[in-house]
Amino acid sequence: MSFYKELENHVHEQQSRRNFLSRTSLGLGAAAMSSLLNADRSFAKKGSPLADDSSPLGQPHFAPKAKRVIYLFQSGAPSQLELFDYKPKLEQMWGQDLPESIRQGQRLTGMTAGQSSFPLAASAYKFAQYGQSQMWISELLPHISTIADEATFVRSLHTEAINHDPAVTFFQTGSQQGGRPSWGSWISYGLGSDNHNMPSFVVLLSKGRGGDQPLYAKLWSNGFLPSVHQGVVFRSGPDPVFYLSNPDGIDKTSRRRMLDYLAKLHQDQYEHILDPEINSRVAQYEMAYRMQTAVPETMDISQEPQYIFDMYGEESRQPGTFAANCLLARKLIEKDVKFVQLYHQGWDQHGSLPRDIKTMAKSVDQASAALIMDLKQRGLLDETLVIWGGEFGRGSYSQGKLTKDNYGRDHHPRSFTIWMAGAGVKKGFVYGETDEFGYNVIKDPVHVHDFQATVMHLLGVDHERLVFKHQGRRYRLTDVHGKVVKPLIA
Repeated sequence: MSFYKELENHVHEQQSRRNFLSRTSLGLGAAAMSSLLNADRSFAKKGSPLADDSSPLGQPHFAPKAKRVIYLFQSGAPSQLELFDYKPKLEQMWGQDLPESIRQGQRLTGMTAGQSSFPLAASAYKFAQYGQSQMWISELLPHISTIADEATFVRSLHTEAINHDPAVTFFQTGSQQGGRPSWGSWISYGLGSDNHNMPSFVVLLSKGRGGDQPLYAKLWSNGFLPSVHQGVVFRSGPDPVFYLSNPDGIDKTSRRRMLDYLAKLHQDQYEHILDPEINSRVAQYEMAYRMQTAVPETMDISQEPQYIFDMYGEESRQPGTFAANCLLARKLIEKDVKFVQLYHQGWDQHGSLPRDIKTMAKSVDQASAALIMDLKQRGLLDETLVIWGGEFGRGSYSQGKLTKDNYGRDHHPRSFTIWMAGAGVKKGFVYGETDEFGYNVIKDPVHVHDFQATVMHLLGVDHERLVFKHQGRRYRLTDVHGKVVKPLIA
């Protein structure tokens, strides 16, 4: 008996009372499998807002302002006080204790809760105003300062999470605990794909310095959504996606024949078990087959002109760097990838902050600005939303000993800054305000769920209506919270 025949018999043997009683729905499996294997019908055409057949929407709830997202997530929490939120009061009160009336007994991490004093530390770097909008930006970011009039700065973000892992998880999944679908997975599930040769949700990883907080696959997991919506990690090097290349001795024709027979076995299994995850598995196999051609072409930067490398910086030639990944992000959205998530590690600066933040700022400054300018010159910025920011901010007092040349900053969930540019957001605009110590939000607070709801709105999705029923409850990215921050929208 042949190997394939043994597999087929094994599938037939997997029977149960439940499966037997469900056999009246046999036609559903064949229909679902047919749609998965007919890519031209099951996926939306290029430029169409329609999603694939697994999308619960079919089309956005309303006309979207953004077609796709590039999220430059700065993991480790960059200090807003050194970058975007200028506070001259800290210079005036250098070394004095943060007034108790400001802190009000708010929760601190275990790293500073035991401190006997909380000496205020002004930024070691100067600020200036840039552009027609007169945006305050640090001297650490000379390139980002040139795009001040393209960006919206939100200086009033706040979160409940006080430690890195729950805070990053909260931003990416809407919950501090793992197991929920990531943001990109929700977008993939809700809006589907515009290019059946590429995944709709791609993840890129880079590092600014060593020894920083780790990142976990749960951040780009599909959670309880069908697995076809999980983020696909593209790595630097000759094999950007694991197990995508054919093994030795297997050519494209052989792989096609294997996938066709595997699809037949899975269809037979679906007809007996009626588990929709079987169809998701076949869809992933088919996607991997199509990606064998599309991914190497997209990852190849050798044909980029010299002026592009000059724009993004010399590191853009080095695979795996932030600059190289920003360039890849542009190439990916040119291929109609809907959600590109770039994680950049290295921002966790509890000590030696003046030295380390200079290193980190240099690693992202030129490429971040170049991405905005590159998208704009290609006519893509008007339909692409770019987001830049971390999981929380940094406190205005020094962690540990404060000296003239050195200090650190602890986690600060009460207030921090992100910026956005591109489709749907106002240009040269500041929203929200913190107190003179940069400690509490005093005007226009924006919660993480509000931010998530606003980005979903820009994509044409009502965050309250994109839901998935799991274990008897209806879930959504924003849980039971969140409101659209309409003043941010152009």
